[in-house]
Amino acid sequence: MAIKTALLMNFIAPYRVPLFEALRDRIGALRIFISTRMEADRPWVPDWHDLDVVVQKTLTAPVRFRHPGGFVQQLYLHFPYDTLPQLWRYSPDVVISGEFGLRSLQAALYRQLRPKSRLIVWATLSEHTEKNWGRARLALRRFILHSADGVIVNGASGARYVSGIGFHGPIFTMNQPIDVSRLAALPLARPPEDAHRLIYCGRLIGQKGVVEFQSELAAWARRHPERDIDMLWVGDGELRAELEDNSVPANLRQRFIGYVTYDALPEVYRSCGTLVLPSFFDEWGLVVNEAMASGLPVLGSIYSQAVEEMVIDDKTGWQFDPLQPATIARALDRFFASSDEALATMRASARTRALAITPESAAEQMRKAILSLSGAAAVLDATSRYDAHP
Repeated sequence: MAIKTALLMNFIAPYRVPLFEALRDRIGALRIFISTRMEADRPWVPDWHDLDVVVQKTLTAPVRFRHPGGFVQQLYLHFPYDTLPQLWRYSPDVVISGEFGLRSLQAALYRQLRPKSRLIVWATLSEHTEKNWGRARLALRRFILHSADGVIVNGASGARYVSGIGFHGPIFTMNQPIDVSRLAALPLARPPEDAHRLIYCGRLIGQKGVVEFQSELAAWARRHPERDIDMLWVGDGELRAELEDNSVPANLRQRFIGYVTYDALPEVYRSCGTLVLPSFFDEWGLVVNEAMASGLPVLGSIYSQAVEEMVIDDKTGWQFDPLQPATIARALDRFFASSDEALATMRASARTRALAITPESAAEQMRKAILSLSGAAAVLDATSRYDAHP
């Protein structure tokens, strides 16, 4: 049974392609409307395989603004002004609209003009990304949700936020997937010299809490001069020079290797024992999926939804609050006190958890949301050739 579906979003990141291919194969008709082929600050070359993609007429403006959390962000604001005409011509049964911007306003209008259609808002936000944004932003979100038939969120934090601002309809949770098959092929074993090596992988920017974590790690090293600590920094950003220049004790050895291509990541992860993710806010954090599939427990911030959803203390990693330095110290205590045998068990548990989140399982969750809201839930079991793995 084909359900004609339109997906609206800024652009298609390469890691999203397997998800959208799996979704198309499950629902039969998927057209993706994007605002731009690729944003200027992204390192990817557009490659949509054989997906049905339409690049919209869009006005785009680069903006830098200060987040209420105190961080300056570089973003691109897109206004795909032909969204309503495009939807009218395509005439989808279901529209999935990313986030709560101008495209979603037009999707809400389409929902009103075509009452038999259904609108799903794909809200990848969390409670922590949305703190202190002000009344105008909140009013816009409530207006869009008034027309929405359902919402897809990344995890429990996103669900709490959407419910908290007054949405009482169906909320579907879909953990963010990425193809980790190459990473999952790595051996789980780590030699003793690698088992306690820390790795950070991502942008070196204020939002990620890297300077604050480095300070706490250095303080921990000073309190434990008998312990040699290895820290590998993978990625680039405006804070790299500061991180390299900061004074750290002699027993804290740091290496900065810059940007690493996805093809080279497996060997990098293979040489390390635990991923560090100290973000002050992250809508998800796909690096957690990657690291855990590689067999790395995660020492991570509770303000990353991936950490909240995937990391269990002393089983798949350790959680901490980056706004409370004492919790970072406690997490480091527990990590460095872990025996090689305990870490080996955690590596296996981390991989098992990561392999439960695949493009196929996520596509099945989206398919169930589409079917239930479009009135096709009754044929779900009869038409499904797929098993869900939530």
